Amino acid sequence: MKNAMKKLLTAVTALLITQAALAGVKIEHWVSPAGARVYFVESRVLPMLDVQVDFAAGSMFDPAGKSGLAALTRAALDLGAGSRDETAIAEQLADIGANLGGSADTDRASVSLRTLSAKDKRDPALDILRSVLHKPLFDAAIFEREKARTIASLKEAMTQPGSIAGKAFWAAMYPNHPYGQQASPESVTALHRDDLAAFHSRYYNAANASITLVGDISRADAEKIAEAIAAGLPKGEVATVPAAPVAPKGSVTSLAHPASQAHVYIGLPAIERGNPDYFPLLVGNYTLGGGGFVSRLMKEVRDKRGYAYSVYSYFAPLKQTGPFQIGLQTKRSQAKDAIKVSRDVLEGFLKDGPSEEELAAAKANLTGSFPLRLDSNKKLLDNAAVIGFYGLPLDYLDQYQAKVQAVTVDDIKQAFSRRVRMADLITVTVAAD
Repeated sequence: MKNAMKKLLTAVTALLITQAALAGVKIEHWVSPAGARVYFVESRVLPMLDVQVDFAAGSMFDPAGKSGLAALTRAALDLGAGSRDETAIAEQLADIGANLGGSADTDRASVSLRTLSAKDKRDPALDILRSVLHKPLFDAAIFEREKARTIASLKEAMTQPGSIAGKAFWAAMYPNHPYGQQASPESVTALHRDDLAAFHSRYYNAANASITLVGDISRADAEKIAEAIAAGLPKGEVATVPAAPVAPKGSVTSLAHPASQAHVYIGLPAIERGNPDYFPLLVGNYTLGGGGFVSRLMKEVRDKRGYAYSVYSYFAPLKQTGPFQIGLQTKRSQAKDAIKVSRDVLEGFLKDGPSEEELAAAKANLTGSFPLRLDSNKKLLDNAAVIGFYGLPLDYLDQYQAKVQAVTVDDIKQAFSRRVRMADLITVTVAAD
């Protein structure tokens, strides 16, 4: 009986959140007195509060020769802060049922908190969050431990064909841009504890911050929470973004490896966040390689020829020009044939675009699955944080389905012709014969 009631409550909660998503997501925005951008979604469905603080402090801001600094700085933030060591932070979060998370990628570093919204739970959780952001210790012993772990992880990745291919692919796409510079055992070995403190001081500031709050609190409470976070940060300056990458000429890189499966990546720098070509590319890519078993790449590479168990394509817009990528694994002996078929499928798609039937199927899937992207506070937080960090329109989520529905076959052909050029494709293979 208890399990049945639990399932019922879970179903009701999911329904309420989905209905809220369908009704539209109201994102409120303001700039705090300390200078941080704030984005707030009031959601009373669950007694929870999710907070995420994003900084323009991803790997694109790593200094020359110090690749890995952004990631290591973010990793060390919650391993001791203020008067708490890493054990105290973990124990106090567990006592109040809160979770601290976050990550660092090419563009941003984030710290996130999930807590119950009741004041006696959220206040101590928020105090820990502020301490981690404002007063990380970067303890020397902890730094050396995490540095050693990172180096060991990088050395392990250097033996894995997938990791080797990924690094080579990004290096080939962005040969003279920070997106192509990646951490290595050597670059991390060169880091010192003071490098982390200096990076934190430079980039973890109010002017460089985007604060997103989603959950069971009022606008007034959201303002107080956001300002308490921002006020404890240095005022600072917005990070200077490096010059946009220059698209390289097409190239082929083949790397030896004893693996039985070849790893293949094909693509090029294609599109940045906020570009109007995004929706035609999104809809078109569903037919090309984003739609799983109904995509053309899957049908031609897997179903008809059995070259790969899985093949996919996607666009990954970033602050600056992010990649278009086709990826697959195949037998070593079949790599050349699989690459040829993949290129042929892409070339045919560039020429003709999707059929009207394929276009209708893509739109139905993308719009029909859209509410599932907003069916939890965490998903709302993720979406609102992206909108805030990248400066997308506040009604982006409300307009998503209409923009998908408005895409035509001609829109797709024109957008693909602008963004994907066969002559400029980068191809990287690892373990191919």
